[in-house]
Amino acid sequence: MDIIELTEKMHAFVRSKGWYEADSKRPQTPRNLSISLALEAAEILEHFQWNEEYDKDELAGELADVALYLLQLASIAEIELEEAILKKLEVNEKREWDSKEKK
Repeated sequence: MDIIELTEKMHAFVRSKGWYEADSKRPQTPRNLSISLALEAAEILEHFQWNEEYDKDELAGELADVALYLLQLASIAEIELEEAILKKLEVNEKREWDSKEKK
């Protein structure tokens, strides 16, 4: 399954819950999705709050939540996520990083 198919599957789920309806108690706006994305990302940190041990299945679920909100936010904001990622990788390739030794 590619990123477009994952996005379509995510939209089908959200539609099935009625969250795209005008009277939804969970309006799927860029602002609300950004908040949800940040909250889910913070939940990843909980797995490492006091040690390096984690439950792989629970962490996978949190990562999936982050990915779903990311796909939805990009789609709602009309951003081609795959294109944006590739473009950002090009930019990062040209950046100077601390890992390079200075002579």
